[in-house]
Amino acid sequence: MAATIGVQLHVQDRHVVLDNGFLQVTLSNPDGIVTGIRFGGLDNLLEVLNQESNRGYWDLVWSSPGTAGIFDVIKGTSFEVITETEDQVEVSFTRTWDPSLQGKQVPLNIDKRFIMLRGSSGFYSYAIYNHPKDWPAFSLAETRIAFKLRKDKFHYMVASDNRQRYMPLPDDRIPPRGQPLAYPEAVQLVNPVEAELKGEVDDKYQYSCDNKDNKVHGWICTDPPVGFWQITPSDEFRSGGPVKQNLTSHVGPTTLAMFISAHYSGEDLVPKIGDGEEWEKVFGPVFMYFNTTPVDASEDPKASLWEDAKAQMMVEVLSWPYTFPASEDYQKPDQRGYATGRLLVQDRFVSDDYIYASGAYVGLAAPGDVGSWQRECKKYQFWTKADEDGFFSINNVLTGDYNLYAWVPGFVGDYRCDATVSITSGCYVDMGDLVFEPPRNGPTLWEIGVPDRSASEFYVPDPNPKYINKLLECFRFRQYGLWRDMVNYTLMPTWFTRWS
Repeated sequence: MAATIGVQLHVQDRHVVLDNGFLQVTLSNPDGIVTGIRFGGLDNLLEVLNQESNRGYWDLVWSSPGTAGIFDVIKGTSFEVITETEDQVEVSFTRTWDPSLQGKQVPLNIDKRFIMLRGSSGFYSYAIYNHPKDWPAFSLAETRIAFKLRKDKFHYMVASDNRQRYMPLPDDRIPPRGQPLAYPEAVQLVNPVEAELKGEVDDKYQYSCDNKDNKVHGWICTDPPVGFWQITPSDEFRSGGPVKQNLTSHVGPTTLAMFISAHYSGEDLVPKIGDGEEWEKVFGPVFMYFNTTPVDASEDPKASLWEDAKAQMMVEVLSWPYTFPASEDYQKPDQRGYATGRLLVQDRFVSDDYIYASGAYVGLAAPGDVGSWQRECKKYQFWTKADEDGFFSINNVLTGDYNLYAWVPGFVGDYRCDATVSITSGCYVDMGDLVFEPPRNGPTLWEIGVPDRSASEFYVPDPNPKYINKLLECFRFRQYGLWRDMVNYTLMPTWFTRWS
């Protein structure tokens, strides 16, 4: 029945309500803060104990040159209806920079958009950040969307197939229930509400994820069975490339869509917009998806909700780029281009012939030095994975000039094609055969670790049993622990590679 109901928009003095029969979303007017989400028999999925400005919001951390970072929940000053039909409603909340606020407010024009479609069990959000020419310099350390859910309802968190569990309450992190450890994010649960969690360490960084894998995560309420999911169908607007780690969901209950962050990287991944530099970027759209199951379902509702969320994630990925966002700053499918080719490896110490770059990560990013994509944070990146024969296709690339970068699991080093790749609307660029020569001074004598852009094989070998997260027994590198002494490696005779 709900699928036949058109999208309705109700504009009030202090709130804007979007309703399509599946769910009802309330935003503050003109701030553009999500204050309420009604779905699945719950009047509000968001934390009603929080102030309205601390429930669902876009935020950023910025600074003027030479100053400390300022946290800013982005509140619009102007509201506008962009699209209003029975099939789609899109609304805009904008904040225009006032030069009189220089040093007090980030010098950006920001346009936050929210979209609801007919028959959709969720809503979309994206934003356009614009820094016109002649405006002052600033740094953008972080920007994201955050949702704070009801702590009395959402207790089960899912970051992936093998990282999901009942989580501590936020109260468990506060003394005397929680004991802070070496850094504020890590807390030992000394007297949690749920006794079975006693002694464990809670740390939001234990649930971080590579950009390439960070497509769906969220929280589950079991009474009634309701899922709240953050779906990000594309990495193109995230900084740092596919193996940059970002936060997902954590105790709060909180769920995040990270776009720019310095986590695990520091200043190299903080965009620094210069004085007079013209800059614009579209973040999103991302999809907030909600699902439910019958209360009397015979199977575990948590498993059912998670499988459904993964299926919806694939629907969104296959629908990217979307056709429905109204902003001209968001390029539609027919405005984008494609690049194809094949990557080969030439390593004479491994083979006399060319080696197919099976499983290579190949991407287009802003022109720069070899490996510069890892520090690129102002523009867009487009990545794919080569097939077993090294063939690749990079689809739906925004118009512009790029370099092509790559790395191959199992081989040290980075590849960059020196030629500039110019993408125009509707183009197909055939790169042909590209050859990567890994850097070498001779044959491999011994090696520590695996050259695959993951440090999962490095971990505190015998962590203190007092500080264990039981969920992470198969992810030892994510366990809390400190390297208190120097790291020593012993090369056993059987580990040497024989060569002559």
